[in-house]
Amino acid sequence: MMKPIQQRFSISYAYDVLFTEHLFSVTNNTLVDALTRNADTPVDVFFVIDDGVHQHHPTLLADIDAYFAPHESLINRAGDPCIIPGGEDAKNDAAHTEAIQQAVYEHKICRHSFIVAIGGGAVLDMAGYAAATSHRGVRHIRIPTTVLSQNDSGVGVKNSVNAFGSKNFLGTFAPPDAVINDFNFLHTLDDRDWRAGISEAIKVALIKDPAFFTFIHENAASLAPDVRDMPAMQHLIHRCAALHVSHISAYGDPFERGSSRPLDFGHWAAHKLESITNFAIRHGEAVAIGIALDCCYAHLVGKLSEASLTLILQTFETLGFALYVPALSSHLDDPTHPQSLFRGLSEFREHLGGELTVLLLDAIGKSTEVHEVDYDIYRKAVAMLKSRETARNSLKVAAATK
Repeated sequence: MMKPIQQRFSISYAYDVLFTEHLFSVTNNTLVDALTRNADTPVDVFFVIDDGVHQHHPTLLADIDAYFAPHESLINRAGDPCIIPGGEDAKNDAAHTEAIQQAVYEHKICRHSFIVAIGGGAVLDMAGYAAATSHRGVRHIRIPTTVLSQNDSGVGVKNSVNAFGSKNFLGTFAPPDAVINDFNFLHTLDDRDWRAGISEAIKVALIKDPAFFTFIHENAASLAPDVRDMPAMQHLIHRCAALHVSHISAYGDPFERGSSRPLDFGHWAAHKLESITNFAIRHGEAVAIGIALDCCYAHLVGKLSEASLTLILQTFETLGFALYVPALSSHLDDPTHPQSLFRGLSEFREHLGGELTVLLLDAIGKSTEVHEVDYDIYRKAVAMLKSRETARNSLKVAAATK
């Protein structure tokens, strides 16, 4: 018997999450510095741009041209930008990934070049996946343009596309070279996208930082879309991003080889709700419902106090989230049905590998993981949310008719 040959090595990753405004002003060197920081020779850069961002910022392409004009000796623009539909369409259609990979081939973009993606989380996910699978890894820089991508999805190490009817079925762990949050992009968000990203901040606050949750609760009315307190939102994004980034390294499992994933609190239901509504519900909206559902369940099994549950639900409602949609009640009598919410539990376990692991709150800032759940109690939790939403809507109707 020959002696085994053991291979062991470690790789150190480092990237900055930067905050700025008016990134493509010719006096703002944030992106130029990120592109040329470790470059000995001129670098090639290829842009991928979310079509929604393109439409809401009609001068963006001209601004990019003007921005790079003084730096032609350092940075080479490799072809025209690739404009990609925003939202889950970017991740559902493999043609978008292939379009970026084709551009990498045609423009001879190498592993020392950059793909710079500007857009919401779905476009960043897909562009990062295309970068990671071209030449086994082209460098990429993310420029998130939504609350959700600036405070959560855009600052992490994951990239993915949807396949076989499953969210994020294909993907990679490929850290970006930098993440640049330009707060100026937030001004053109519609109400749903402004609100949706706040749910991820509530998520991380509930499991990691009670003081941060208190801040969100106390500022919920100001953070709501009809007010849009920008300083409050900037603080929320920065704190949420900091907690997210610190978790990736501090938790000790950045590439998620274990079966525990605390930052997916509320996500088993959220991912399934997105799927069974054909993504009519946004990710952040689904996360709000998923968190509310798991909090109701935690209360019903005697873990979370009624006072804490009420505080959490009221915070979501003040922000304008709907915490019940009809799809939540889909086929609850048959957990094996493809359109049943409960299929989300088995899909969540399959995605993580190993045993089912669901995080539940014991209190705000304190949680435990469970490895089995009671469907009947979850049905009661759904009924709680439905009853609460019905009463809330009745009050709205009554107020409107006065």
